[in-house]
Amino acid sequence: MPASALCTSRLNSRVNNVDLMNQDDWITSGKFGSRDAVLVFRTNILNPKIRKTLSEKTSDKIILQNKSVEGSAESASDVHSEKNFLSVSTTSQIVFNNTSQQKLYMSIRNQLSSNSIVKLGSQVSCTQIHSLLSTNDNSIYSECDAPIMNYDKKLSIITNKKCSVPSNFDCLTQKNCSDPIEKTNVSTNECEDKDASSEEDDEYSIHMPANKLRISYKFIQSETKLLRKIFNVHGLTEVQGENNFNLLWTGVHLKLDVLRSLAPYQRVNHFPRSYEITRKDRLYKNIERMQHLRGMKHFDIVPQSFILPLEYRDLMVAHNKQRGPWIVKPAASSRGRGIFIVNTPDQIPQDEQVLVSKYIADPLCIDGHKCDLRIYVLVTSFDPLIIYLYEEGLVRLATVRYDRHADNLWNPCMHLCNYSINKYHSDYIRSSDAQDEDVGHKWTLSALLRHLKFQGCNTQLLMLNIEDLIIKAVLACAQTIISACRMFVPSGNNCFELYGFDILIDNALKPWLLEVNLSPSMGVDSPLDTKVKACLIADLLTCVGIPAYSPEMRSHYDSKWSRFRSLSCQRRIESTDSNKPIQSKKSKRKGSNLIHLTMEEQRILRNAKLQYSRRGGFVRIFPTDDTMQRYGHFLDPANGIPVSTPNVLGQTFQALTMQHNYNQMLHSNLYCNEPRCGKEDNSQENRMRQYERALETESVIPFAKKPSVEKCEEEGRRLRKQILKRIGNGSELTQFQARQTFSLYLESVLRRITQEPKDIHEKIILKFLNKFGGSVKPPVLFRNIHNIKVISKARSAMVAKLLGDFLELYKKDTEAYVDSFDHFGMIPSTTYNDFLMHAEESDLEAVLTLHTNITGIMPFLYNRCGLSVPPTPPIPSGLHGFLRALPAMVSTTSMAREVSKYDGYFKNSERDFENVQNISVGSKSLRRL
Repeated sequence: MPASALCTSRLNSRVNNVDLMNQDDWITSGKFGSRDAVLVFRTNILNPKIRKTLSEKTSDKIILQNKSVEGSAESASDVHSEKNFLSVSTTSQIVFNNTSQQKLYMSIRNQLSSNSIVKLGSQVSCTQIHSLLSTNDNSIYSECDAPIMNYDKKLSIITNKKCSVPSNFDCLTQKNCSDPIEKTNVSTNECEDKDASSEEDDEYSIHMPANKLRISYKFIQSETKLLRKIFNVHGLTEVQGENNFNLLWTGVHLKLDVLRSLAPYQRVNHFPRSYEITRKDRLYKNIERMQHLRGMKHFDIVPQSFILPLEYRDLMVAHNKQRGPWIVKPAASSRGRGIFIVNTPDQIPQDEQVLVSKYIADPLCIDGHKCDLRIYVLVTSFDPLIIYLYEEGLVRLATVRYDRHADNLWNPCMHLCNYSINKYHSDYIRSSDAQDEDVGHKWTLSALLRHLKFQGCNTQLLMLNIEDLIIKAVLACAQTIISACRMFVPSGNNCFELYGFDILIDNALKPWLLEVNLSPSMGVDSPLDTKVKACLIADLLTCVGIPAYSPEMRSHYDSKWSRFRSLSCQRRIESTDSNKPIQSKKSKRKGSNLIHLTMEEQRILRNAKLQYSRRGGFVRIFPTDDTMQRYGHFLDPANGIPVSTPNVLGQTFQALTMQHNYNQMLHSNLYCNEPRCGKEDNSQENRMRQYERALETESVIPFAKKPSVEKCEEEGRRLRKQILKRIGNGSELTQFQARQTFSLYLESVLRRITQEPKDIHEKIILKFLNKFGGSVKPPVLFRNIHNIKVISKARSAMVAKLLGDFLELYKKDTEAYVDSFDHFGMIPSTTYNDFLMHAEESDLEAVLTLHTNITGIMPFLYNRCGLSVPPTPPIPSGLHGFLRALPAMVSTTSMAREVSKYDGYFKNSERDFENVQNISVGSKSLRRL
């Protein structure tokens, strides 16, 4: 969609003239089956009403086609015998090509009841029905580690229920059982609910091109709720294999062997060595290097920063010249963990590597609240450099009004705008309507720009400075990433990356870069979040382009593509093949300069134009018509690569390859004065107009809150008595059951702290977290409980944030403990799961207290056979007795450790055995002396 059409509907929001049966509505950049064809992703089909309408239209078409097939069979029966008539009528219902199978499958799911399907199954063989209903299967792998639904299971599900489309389908959360008492197994029923949701998605996605082409995706350690929903409704199938994916979405850095083995049609959402821009210490060091090399005035985009303890002396010199405050951040953390503000460097601990930056004490405030920006930046290529900025971002406001007085430096809800911190504050306001973009403590970027423009601020200059900041930050870190891409990435289209830029604006409207997030959060907690991030993901996937290749085309590429190719081999092939200028008939007729481009350069130019044509809500900020004029002196004139270190002749990585200035080539072919270049509507005026317009969608993207499980107090008390009786008779909890109970208990404490803060309970939690240590440690100011004597909502929010971080890691580790069967002498899992469903905080506390006092062990914190387990303290009776004894359960002499793993016992045993051996050897040597 051209950027000039700012008032027209968006590509991913178009509802009219969209048809599930029409391939052209879901394929772009080429015809179906061509090399350039990619999938189109839209947000309108996230709406169940739209999906139902499209499904009904498709169903009507299928019925008409089936009637025409039956009519042809009836006309043939007048000529043939009765025997031939039976054979024709049977084969007319079961046609074994892919199209007929899918059409019959859709008509069965939408028109026939379960009795009709059973009747159909009695007329044809089970093998025929099996093959009929299982073609192009796109059943979804659930989050409960259940196996992918096979064809027999799909057939049984279809024959056991009526295949109608539910009107109250929840598109972002899973349904719960209507009767909570009948739910006996928590984990099993969760899997069943998610399977049911996958089956409902299957009804709409069965005719999608991605389903017919068997396009698959894979997740690795990432937030997958919204992403999985978008993939499923578009017909993509989740896989668990190593290399059999079309799209790999991961929240961590990729292994190099995975990158080396990528085929040309595969896409991954990270570049190699992207930590050069996402780690705080590496980002600031790269920008500091550019400041020394290119001048401070060109790269004054970050506050003055130091890495401690290495640069402690330089920090003291800077502090003596210009007094604090200083903000301290861990080098590799996210979501505001471990961040605190100090007045003097003496308050900073020297036991870990941290980044200390000059605190911007005069930030831009909205109604007295400090704010920062989350900007979404898409990089589709580093060589040549192609950067897109999404038209809509998020503005996060602090909950407490800003006050720069030194007494308030401890308050994280005043000085930090992270949602993960402020959401625990009792005064935090969420927007309840997606159209309310300037309500509560989270705004949209366009709403902020309109607000500032109404106050007379120069928003165009602000956005130009933000674009300049993003481009210079990427330029500062690009050299190392380009080197890694040349060594490890087989194809130039394999990698893309979505970065989350956190930018702070001061009261002079100067933007400052705070950090760059590797995998920005795609979690949604409000309708506004849902609208922005759903449109972002849909536009991202369409712009990047998931190739619409059939299995035959992919197998052809797999057999032809040389995996694990070395860098020298790749460059030899390119030097003998793709680097020779070619002249096609089309270029001869046009008389263009394409005759001077190599095959690789023509591929880069074609991909850049196709990406721009399907960019959706993304705005390309590099290259533009003036980028070479503004940033050309930062690039190497020979190869166009951003240089952040002085080049030594014969020792740079560029000398190993042939010199190609892809950035200059791309800019000269996109923004030349000849008619062949055309005109792209990417001017400053159009970009600014796109930033300020509100994000509109023609169909509502539904948002549903996480459903709360209804608890029955009477059932909870009955099960509590039963569990306590079993424990009194000698039964014990498994380690998995104990950790589940402890996790639910701390969740109850967390809710109570945020709703009804109590000073004594907050101090108990802080003391427990201080003694436990590990990766979740309170900031320095919170490690001494007596430093903050004022009881406030902000302190309660900070304690809740620390407890929430601990619970997140604790739940991940609990997943390693699985009870595959009921152990002898243990409480049955079915009974205990019923208890956990209906238990209140007092019930959980009673079970943990009695079990700990009787058994004398603490399986919720330690392994049963651990050698460093402290003695179990006596737990006082009464309300909150278990909470008061919680800090005493952690040994004061133990070192800071991570949350225990399942194999912690074996690791501890090996370490203790090695220590015993070292002690024995040392004693023998002393005896000899």
